[in-house]
Amino acid sequence: MSSAIKWLDLLGWTEEEINDLRFVAYSYIKQGHYKTALKFFEALAVLSPHSAYDLQTLGALYLETGDNLTALNYLDRSLQIEANHPPTLLNRAKALLLLGYHKQGIGAALQLQTHADPKIRGQAEALILSYT
Repeated sequence: MSSAIKWLDLLGWTEEEINDLRFVAYSYIKQGHYKTALKFFEALAVLSPHSAYDLQTLGALYLETGDNLTALNYLDRSLQIEANHPPTLLNRAKALLLLGYHKQGIGAALQLQTHADPKIRGQAEALILSYT
């Protein structure tokens, strides 16, 4: 028997309430209130722990607020669910570089340097230029 609390059942929530919470959290991001959005996404990570989107966003928010090690943790968790998500891979490369893992960060950015999306490609190239 699992000791994990089934929060959605306990709260009586459905995916509709989770989506409402996600909408509010994203609204705070759009307004630049990252620390407030962070609290919402921390709750979402507990309520919906297998959502790659919530984990990706939480990682990006931690990166934005300067907690690079926690960011890397959430980005890695997200990539376990959705392994080839380019923005998450890019944020992971940035987190690695900010943490001083130069070789791994540059390697990750180099893999994205040829990505089909020019935005991803450009940001990867900018990371490489900034750290070489």
